[in-house]
Amino acid sequence: MEAKKISDSIVEMRELVLPNDTNMLGNLLGGRLLHWADIAGAMAASRHAQSIVATAVIDSVEFSQPVHVGEMIVLKARLTWVGRTSMEVLVEAYSENYLTGKTKLTNKAYLTFVALDQNGKPHPVPGLILETEEERCENEKAAKRREVRLSRRVC
Repeated sequence: MEAKKISDSIVEMRELVLPNDTNMLGNLLGGRLLHWADIAGAMAASRHAQSIVATAVIDSVEFSQPVHVGEMIVLKARLTWVGRTSMEVLVEAYSENYLTGKTKLTNKAYLTFVALDQNGKPHPVPGLILETEEERCENEKAAKRREVRLSRRVC
């Protein structure tokens, strides 16, 4: 199985934030954001693995800025780490005011997916080619997050 570059599986997804997606303040609901982040992350992982994937872990989610009704949300998903059958994906969310063109980073989430075969069993995925210093740094941090996740497992 041949290793792949991170750039080979990047996904960018856009959604318009409508009133049904928001709370009483007109801000995007966290659950709706997680739904969209899960979809974007799964698409990036599926592209890398060339298979169906299942969400295994949502490691962390940062809510730093609200996204308002009427804005677009742009979700950018890319792999950060690959194991034997699992992959960590970083999903960054940006709000975009399409009237002004102004964008801002609003959210960041790390999700782990497992590649599945036609019987729903985990199967191996291609390795990850790291091309930049930023990719190598993110990969090292991802490996540390994995160690922490594994240490929390109950026997």
